[in-house]
Amino acid sequence: MKLPFAARLLAVAMLSATAVALPLSAAHAADKPKVALVMKSLANEFFLTMEDGAKAYQKEHAADFDLISNGIKDETDTAAQIAIVNQMIVQKVDALVIAPADSKAMVAVIKKAEDAGIKVVNIDNQLDPDVLKSKGIEVPFVGPDNRKGAKLVGDYLAKQLKAGDEVGVIEGVSTTTNAQQRTAGFKDAMDAAGMKIVSTQSGDWEIDKGNKVAAAMLTQYPNIKALLAGNDSMAVGAVSAVRAAGKAGKVQVVGYDNINAIKPMLNDGRVLATADQYAAKQAVFGIEAALKMVKKQDTGAVNGVIQTPVELVTKK
Repeated sequence: MKLPFAARLLAVAMLSATAVALPLSAAHAADKPKVALVMKSLANEFFLTMEDGAKAYQKEHAADFDLISNGIKDETDTAAQIAIVNQMIVQKVDALVIAPADSKAMVAVIKKAEDAGIKVVNIDNQLDPDVLKSKGIEVPFVGPDNRKGAKLVGDYLAKQLKAGDEVGVIEGVSTTTNAQQRTAGFKDAMDAAGMKIVSTQSGDWEIDKGNKVAAAMLTQYPNIKALLAGNDSMAVGAVSAVRAAGKAGKVQVVGYDNINAIKPMLNDGRVLATADQYAAKQAVFGIEAALKMVKKQDTGAVNGVIQTPVELVTKK
């Protein structure tokens, strides 16, 4: 049956409105920023917690942004992390929040991302300021004062020791700024208390390597009274080495990160102390800063840094 003229006119108007609405809807979806979170090793509980926190935050703010999260196999696989960033550039993400595997080696590909119009925020491990300057770029760092956090842990350890005691430092990946800063914080505390650091060696942030380094230190320096690990994964490895050497209760172990695996060790004394830098919030702090940059809002950075909290954690 043929519709009356008025009804046909209304139908045409409705179809026209629909035709206009569809492109507008698509345009609205396209306007939602796409944020890439690129972490270090997802074999490390710290970064899994970071990723979980980021995903939970995106779920709560699903209308505000989309999230792509990636990580590498191990802490030293810089080439794989560079490949991930290049992939994010190809996918034309709006923002990149990255915990760089190497403070210097990652700068070139980060510049490439910035040149492609991507807003970049640095979390966890600070990029080398001199290398950034040499490339003519500025990347805000969102994270804690690692030196301060490590000193808090070292100061607490020093109260359990006496001046002149020998200690060893198990450092993270030596080319990373956060490893260097934590070692510096441990050294600040040990120097102030008159302890003797007999060895500083890299455990590459990993349990197995931390275990091997700790075992070697305990063999070479049988009078060591404490092992200061730059993260909790290496502290877990150190605890095993101390037990294997028959020195449980005689050699103190401290860490950094407050991952779940370390908590029972804190409670039973296998680990004396650690530092909590709020893993679940680390990426969230970075994402919030990145979204502000996309919207051309002030991030609140002071001298390129947005400082986040870090606190001493001991037995409850």
